[in-house]
Amino acid sequence: MHADARRARGPLQDVDLVLARQLRERPAAADRIPAVGQSPHRTLIEPFDLLYETDLPTFDLPREVEHIYGRLGFPNRVIYSNFVSSVDGVVTLGSNPSAGSVISGRNQADRFLMGLLRAFADAVLLGAGTLRATPGHHWTPEHMYPDLASSFAQLRSDLGRKPRPRLVLLTSSGEVAVSHPAVAAGATIVTTSSGAANVKGRLPDSCDVIELGERGPVDLRRAVDELRERGHEVILTEGGPHVMGDLIQRDLLDEAFLTISPVVAGRDRDPRLGMVAGAEFLPSKGLWTRLLSARRHGDFLFLRYGMKKL
Repeated sequence: MHADARRARGPLQDVDLVLARQLRERPAAADRIPAVGQSPHRTLIEPFDLLYETDLPTFDLPREVEHIYGRLGFPNRVIYSNFVSSVDGVVTLGSNPSAGSVISGRNQADRFLMGLLRAFADAVLLGAGTLRATPGHHWTPEHMYPDLASSFAQLRSDLGRKPRPRLVLLTSSGEVAVSHPAVAAGATIVTTSSGAANVKGRLPDSCDVIELGERGPVDLRRAVDELRERGHEVILTEGGPHVMGDLIQRDLLDEAFLTISPVVAGRDRDPRLGMVAGAEFLPSKGLWTRLLSARRHGDFLFLRYGMKKL
């Protein structure tokens, strides 16, 4: 796509025509992106192709970041999610750790976007189970795309953010992997009184605890209120399908970023969840979303949806 066309906006019905033309015209070699660790001398990825975009808030981004993605922005107060899904709708792989990396094939464009979305966030929200499933991970922009660490740091500084987003862990039981390096770097544990008693004395000084209720599931609405009292207005959730279901049921989720990986995962005996679990909306009342933007990079699609209220 010509550089001058990257910011163009068009009706949704034009997306298929634009995509078909780009699939014919784009050289196959441009889509071959090496995995992390494959080469110590990686170059920055090619720009995304913009297929469709509505009028959205935009901020000035560091030059290299905007060259790759285009413009991006968020309202002053927002909760947004980020998932990667197979073509057949799978986002988890049973007990397999780091399912997202497997489903995406460690695609560099997906990792870039994960880093960019983290760079905007005051806090990254996830369940303690997600923490346990990804040992060694850090929920920071530079962990996902280290080649642009300085650009992500510049963006956070320009936005008035702290150097790294605050990691927020949801756990009703207080079962937290306290030796995880992301916890050692600092995290907010949102739990119940019984969960707080369980974790008391085991957390590093870099962590703090929010107690909500005596026992049972954590009240996400109260949790979000507490986080905003602490100045976390822009919240990214990477919390898994059950956290996603709870956020949607409580009308807390504003936007959803969804990467469609060109892989078929399949299902057999092990549970393989879709993007939402623990909540059903159809056939009684579906939650209809609004497409805000669509981008393409190689055979991957990068979609952004606005979540309407139930």
